[in-house]
Amino acid sequence: MSRIGKKPVELPSGVSASLSGQTIEVKGPKGTLSFTATDDVTITIDGNSVKVDPRGSSKRARQQWGMSRSMIANLITGVTAGFKKELDIVGVGYRAAVAGNVVKLNLGYSHDVDFAIPAGVTVATPKPTEIVLEGIDAQLVGETAAKIRDWRRPEPYKGKGIRYRGEYIFQKEGKKK
Repeated sequence: MSRIGKKPVELPSGVSASLSGQTIEVKGPKGTLSFTATDDVTITIDGNSVKVDPRGSSKRARQQWGMSRSMIANLITGVTAGFKKELDIVGVGYRAAVAGNVVKLNLGYSHDVDFAIPAGVTVATPKPTEIVLEGIDAQLVGETAAKIRDWRRPEPYKGKGIRYRGEYIFQKEGKKK
């Protein structure tokens, strides 16, 4: 039994959900998001809550049950509060700046890295060593943060690179003479 799937997802005030087939569409103050579930689950809207039930007891149905409930909960969180990822840049001379629809990254390469910001994500750089990504789609915000981080992942000897806010990098001991 899925412990996550058993819980119904509550719809806060100002948020409406509509169901057409296996596609649920959630509208809120920040925008509209939709999710199409597989045929292994049944989605029902009961007044102020959304409930997900498995169609059968197969392993796939049970997997889709909890995942579908989590996806619907993320839609509701996205249209009400939104999602935010914060990145810190550590390293001498490493910095970032937003210019229009591009994030310019100086990461120690012989050239600047120009990262195009996808639609649906807003990027801000309050300091040259901080990047803040915000949006209503959790998957898109997380994927964009991961792509920016991939340009210079934190290395284990000095800790230089782009890391998530609060991420701990285990420091290795260097070579001894």
